[in-house]
Amino acid sequence: MSNARTPALIFIFITMLIDVIGFGLIIPVLPKLLEEMTGGDLSTAARWGGILMFTYAGMQFLFSPLIGGLSDKYGRRPVILASLFAFGIDFIIQGFAPNIWWFFIG
Repeated sequence: MSNARTPALIFIFITMLIDVIGFGLIIPVLPKLLEEMTGGDLSTAARWGGILMFTYAGMQFLFSPLIGGLSDKYGRRPVILASLFAFGIDFIIQGFAPNIWWFFIG
């Protein structure tokens, strides 16, 4: 591996680490959080959790070609940096979400 590629690989590794940590932190508390947000019981929270995960997967499916096209046009680094910035905004919105709808927006 050349020395020129090492910083890029470290950057990608740190990006993936931030992504995995973000999901790893929310998964254990998501059922209780959704119970509080919806005012329901565990089955209601499970329903909303399923809808939330379906929405997340659907948005990834729809926008992956768009992000890929932007990456081809402008390069990987600017697209990854913009995605990281948007991901940070997403975490802030979800962290301060007062209800389930703001959680979906995040």
